[in-house]
Amino acid sequence: MTAVRPAFSLQRRLAGGGTPTLEYWGAANETDRLTDVLLGSPGALKRLATSSLTRKYLRDPWDEKVAKAQHAELVSAYETFGVKVHMVGPEPELPMEVYTRDSSFMTPYGAVITNMSQWWRRGENFALIRKYEELGIPIYDMVTAGYLEGGDFNVIEENTLLLGCSGERTQEEGANQVAEWFRAEGWEVKIALFDPYYVHIDLMVVPVAEKLTAVCLTCTDPKVVDWLKAKGHELIDVPFQDTMDLGCNFMSLGGDRVILPKRSQDLSQKLKARGFEVAEVEMSEISMTGGGIHCMAQALRRVK
Repeated sequence: MTAVRPAFSLQRRLAGGGTPTLEYWGAANETDRLTDVLLGSPGALKRLATSSLTRKYLRDPWDEKVAKAQHAELVSAYETFGVKVHMVGPEPELPMEVYTRDSSFMTPYGAVITNMSQWWRRGENFALIRKYEELGIPIYDMVTAGYLEGGDFNVIEENTLLLGCSGERTQEEGANQVAEWFRAEGWEVKIALFDPYYVHIDLMVVPVAEKLTAVCLTCTDPKVVDWLKAKGHELIDVPFQDTMDLGCNFMSLGGDRVILPKRSQDLSQKLKARGFEVAEVEMSEISMTGGGIHCMAQALRRVK
């Protein structure tokens, strides 16, 4: 039986919860098999002082052509694994559009349009609304209470959400609004406060597979670590320096397959020892603009 695709809507969320899940699009977690992913074109990519990471890299030389070639290698890695790549952009006014994780995030009920903190990124939200309309993916809702960026929306397992909140890129007001929505849908939600130096929670905590999560134990709040352990998660420790090089910022494709940055050798070897198929992609140049593989990808559809 063919799944019925709902009509595009700018607000599908039902007040008080009970929003029906989508039959085709959507992702219930970060680790089911990825079939469709949204990437942003690096065509208008520039280096800007977006975070502590980019301010550090601005002191170093940068090769734009190499950065774009590395992004092309990333696209090829997804396609090699059978993932359909959907692309947004380029638009000359949107130099950070390559980081599709932040301007929206996917849920089982539809996409959420975020509210980004930096003025030069807010136009990405509108570009994503147009893209979701083109794809026929309805909008669950839009963040309006404060800043919240998609790198801080971390579905640890089905119906369990870890929301990062540094107070800068994501504010408590935005995190509390989203938490209220998902608690009404019956989800468990934990808000994790952390230092803005780490930008988003997906620099230090990213699910790998069911009940298996990569965590930088050095910089992650022990309360979050204890919470994950209490939920039965095995934790793979990612060294602090690797985290600062975006080594914990990878993409799980489901089915024990992962795309991660080539420099993240510690995590790569640990995953291979567990039987994972690992695609190592060189990200050194493009990541100088402020993000990694997880930052550059928005799951559109995951299936069991």
